[in-house]
Amino acid sequence: MKTDRETEKAKPFRLVKYFTFSSLIVIFLGTLVLWGVNIHWARSILFQKNENYMRVLTENLSHQVFLQVIVRAARTDRVVSLRNPKHFQWLDNVVRNTLHSFPVERVNMYDIHENLITYSFQPKLIGRRDMGGSGYLTALKGETASKLIQRGSFWRMFSGFPRDSLMVTYAPIRAEERGVEKLGTVVGVMEIEINVTDDYYTIFRSQILIVVTITLVMGILSLILIFVVKRGEGIIEKRALERSRLKEELSRAKHLSSLGELTAAISHEIRNPLGIIRSSAELLQKKVGRLDPHNTIPQVIVEEANRLNNIISDFLNYARPREPQRNPCQLEDIIDKNLQFLASQLESGQHRIHKYYSTPLPEILGDSDMLYQAFLNIFLNAMQAMQEPGDIQIEIFAGKRSLTIVIEDEGVGIADDVADKIWDPFFTTKGTGTGLGLGIVKSIIDAHNGQIRLESKRPLQGARVTVELPIQRRGTHGNHSNC
Repeated sequence: MKTDRETEKAKPFRLVKYFTFSSLIVIFLGTLVLWGVNIHWARSILFQKNENYMRVLTENLSHQVFLQVIVRAARTDRVVSLRNPKHFQWLDNVVRNTLHSFPVERVNMYDIHENLITYSFQPKLIGRRDMGGSGYLTALKGETASKLIQRGSFWRMFSGFPRDSLMVTYAPIRAEERGVEKLGTVVGVMEIEINVTDDYYTIFRSQILIVVTITLVMGILSLILIFVVKRGEGIIEKRALERSRLKEELSRAKHLSSLGELTAAISHEIRNPLGIIRSSAELLQKKVGRLDPHNTIPQVIVEEANRLNNIISDFLNYARPREPQRNPCQLEDIIDKNLQFLASQLESGQHRIHKYYSTPLPEILGDSDMLYQAFLNIFLNAMQAMQEPGDIQIEIFAGKRSLTIVIEDEGVGIADDVADKIWDPFFTTKGTGTGLGLGIVKSIIDAHNGQIRLESKRPLQGARVTVELPIQRRGTHGNHSNC
């Protein structure tokens, strides 16, 4: 779990992360708003353009109708009547010739008295009344009125993509005064409906392009932001772990320093009288041996004094590890020396050793005495973990930068509840011992800039110790030092 201090240090980064994500969302929403405003503006411009276009078109049509229908009929028949097939045909020719190149969907013409349709592209509408609506009334006043009609399903209308977009314009048909460019009275009303769907499709396609572009840009920004945040979190987590490790090492160093001072004081006070007790017990053992050979009390005193001296030595080795005297040496020679020393114990326990050494093995820079002590403790632990005869496997192989030693036994392994405590001083699962053996091993490996791992091969099926030591690059396999 993170400490309060680490949590406090992580807060600024969280604030930056939340602020960045919030800004990204605000920018995205703001962009959508601008997109909507831009689309509305574009549609307004398109509507205004079409409205102006229809005004010019209706004025031209009104001019053509007056000259080619009203004036012509007045000259020949003195009166204009669309019930006259000849007049109706004239009007139909004028309308169709004037509008033939435009996407006109519907044309209706109304009289000015009864709101009656007198001409239409749809013959069934001729004669119908009161179909002009407010646009008809506006045109009677001499003004042009336009409106946009859009049709489609609910989702098409909601998305701004209607199936049809139609511009409907009501415009007056005026009489023109002779000899002057001046419009006269309103003599009729025309209704023209033009299909502008393609124009609005163009806007819709630009809409889609803008949305896709915004989405891609925001997606790329999001991916970049996520990458930066993840990288930042990784850096912070790495620093937190490093800070925790350094804090643990500092606490460990303080603990070792206190333990060293305490051990030095205790050893100074105990070793002198302990030496006197042991030497006195040895003299007493010689005298008692002549008088009473069966008396073993002096021997017990000597043995316990030696055991106590070994315990004090363990304290000193753990609390005040000495700096290694580094010399080029061959690690396999140190391992073989350990096995020679333990040969009698291995034989009495009926333990079998299996060695797998890669050849040739490079040299390492190390203190042979300290490494000897470290691997001796590892082998002793392996033998003590096997209550019955078993195999100990030793494998040594070289990598690019380090020499790896793997030692496996067939003991009880390491329980999960003690896996995190095995390196703690004074912790032991055995009935005897100080619990400093593995701590001494780790301190020696650390002093050689190496790494050590202890793990179970399988639950309750033995342990595996892996040691990695840096390779000595200057030496060669042929230059053996006396390890």
